[in-house]
Amino acid sequence: MVAPILRCISWGRWFCTPNPLTALPSGLRETHSGAKGLLAVQKARGLFKEFFPEKGTKVELPELFDRSIAGNFPQTIYCGFDPTADSLHVGHLLALLGLFHFQRAGHNVIALVGGATARLGDPSGRTKEREALDAEHVGSNARALRQGLETLAANHRQLFASGQTWGSFTVLDNSAWYQKQHLVDFLAAVGGHFRMGTLLSRLSVQTRLKSPEGMSLSEFFYQVLQAYDFYYLFQRYGCRVQLGGSDQLGNITSGYEFIHKMTGEDVFGITLPLITSTTGAKLGKSAGNAVWLSRDKTSPFELYQFFVRQPDNSVERCTQALYHSSIDALELMSDQELKELFKEASFSELVLDPGTSVLDTCRKANAIPDGPRGYRMITEGGVSINHRQVTNPESVLVIGQHILKNGLSLLKIGKRNFYIIKWLQL
Repeated sequence: MVAPILRCISWGRWFCTPNPLTALPSGLRETHSGAKGLLAVQKARGLFKEFFPEKGTKVELPELFDRSIAGNFPQTIYCGFDPTADSLHVGHLLALLGLFHFQRAGHNVIALVGGATARLGDPSGRTKEREALDAEHVGSNARALRQGLETLAANHRQLFASGQTWGSFTVLDNSAWYQKQHLVDFLAAVGGHFRMGTLLSRLSVQTRLKSPEGMSLSEFFYQVLQAYDFYYLFQRYGCRVQLGGSDQLGNITSGYEFIHKMTGEDVFGITLPLITSTTGAKLGKSAGNAVWLSRDKTSPFELYQFFVRQPDNSVERCTQALYHSSIDALELMSDQELKELFKEASFSELVLDPGTSVLDTCRKANAIPDGPRGYRMITEGGVSINHRQVTNPESVLVIGQHILKNGLSLLKIGKRNFYIIKWLQL
């Protein structure tokens, strides 16, 4: 079983669960001194997809994070979040996970809110231009995202406290430096270091240029601004690594090339897989299929149902991050939310008797057939309670393990059949 990372509490905030390392063999744990293995471990898990470039002219990416090498200091990693809406969504989860992993390994991380770049719109992975947002709207969204990111970071630190030395978590807004720029001065200082042929060759640009709508100058210039963000953070904060979705590789490459031309130093990019819908579409506000991380926009039950509906091969890419999210949402729902949940999900009300077994529970909930077949479903691993597989039909249900604090249990039979059990007597 992989380590749980993110949980959802009743007011819609996502944060990290305690004791994330206990489910991993000691050789794979992300310790302060073992940060070199962090890249390999997270790539094997599927969190990290590609490293760019794998080798620099002066330093290699794994060496950069190897704290055992004399003279190596904590690194700084950043990831951008454009405030095109006033809430983070499921598509941001893997990026947040990546930042938190680096922070726990002792490195400094920056969550960059694109208060300036959001007004242009990132064309990566898009078939048409994003609807323009005015400065006031973007500013309001940026403040909301900043607050959400800071809350996530605070909850993460509180729940993962382990006595180890952590890196810092800083939230910045790129409007802070673009507001000070004059257009002609900026183009004179920066524009000469970008080659049109290289910018035009990016996959995201080529795709849009071939589309019926084409591509606007503001969208085309987005990759230059993202490259400059990377350069600014490198100069001011010593940031050498940019984290982003796999659709950001072109923008990351532009940043790498710009910094290398300006300074001669090596920087790197790490891409993450995209969380998609059942049809393979990227999740987000623009696509109209966003699953929000704010309770005001997506209820805990809707969030839970989103992951239940996903195909196994899709969910596996993020279950390492979201294992137990459905349990925690269930445990912390209000009475009214539970009533709504019971209208939409399979539901059984049972009276708990002393010594109630797994087999008795399944039969009373009409979740398994009577006789040997139902017995075999348990012994062959087809039954789990609160995401804990049970194979002994006679084992007794335990409060705190099989029964949540609010008197509920989540019974799963096979791959798709879920039953919410409410115990009327504890």
